[in-house]
Amino acid sequence: MTGTNNSVSPSEGRSGSTCIQTRKVYGSCKDKECIEDLRVYLSGCSQEIVNDAISIKCRKAEIIWVYSDVEPVQFNRGYYTVDLRFFFKITLDVTCGASRPKQVEGIAVYEKKVILFGSEGNAKIFQSKYRFDEGDIQLWQKNNLPIAQVEVVDPICLGAKIVEPNDKSCCCCCCNCDISSIPSGICSAIDGCVVDNETDKKVFITLGIFTIVRLEREVQILIPVIDFCIPECECTTTGDSNPCELFNKLHFPVEEFFPPERDCFTGEPDVRNGCCQ
Repeated sequence: MTGTNNSVSPSEGRSGSTCIQTRKVYGSCKDKECIEDLRVYLSGCSQEIVNDAISIKCRKAEIIWVYSDVEPVQFNRGYYTVDLRFFFKITLDVTCGASRPKQVEGIAVYEKKVILFGSEGNAKIFQSKYRFDEGDIQLWQKNNLPIAQVEVVDPICLGAKIVEPNDKSCCCCCCNCDISSIPSGICSAIDGCVVDNETDKKVFITLGIFTIVRLEREVQILIPVIDFCIPECECTTTGDSNPCELFNKLHFPVEEFFPPERDCFTGEPDVRNGCCQ
């Protein structure tokens, strides 16, 4: 957020208005999805363990990166398609025989597309921005497409299964992409190189994800101003001479000794019943 015309000086303070440059949301949407039969790509060592597996369980799923691409919709002015590609790191518990489950990690990819309003803008935007040991990007031309912003929490693992290589009854085709299209930076999130052989067993999972997608543009708007936001707290440090002084300022961890009631997890929190806000 950049101020461009302050009408309030530090000596005057109190009230007035100023013009700032910031991002304005023109279109947004939220989604709750249950993604079934999502392929998990494994490294060579992990694939060998899965080939000997008798059962599998999804332990954890983490979001690594979301790639977004914005393109205008033909014959529908002001609207844009936002192509999204989600990359997940999946942790699995694999059981082989009578031994303890072994943990393996893999990569899952999911694609979706949304259409949002992003308004129009025909001005060419140039910015002076220095980058150390790189080309001078202030000479580069920038288009005036809206900026896509994606918010997503780590997904919930809902299920996992192993499919035999010769199983023709499985219709698992949710983003069965080519492993060569997975960036090397994404593959580095797991140990080893990702493999995909026809003779190997395949792992498919079911995930539940929550996402919010927004289209934003840089705009200049006039806002009311009261004063500059000057910090009121002082930066204090505690020396090593009296470590008990810092400890005595800590609150007693009541929640660690008394687990919260059910009302704290379902519905609106009730502070009167001892629930955490």
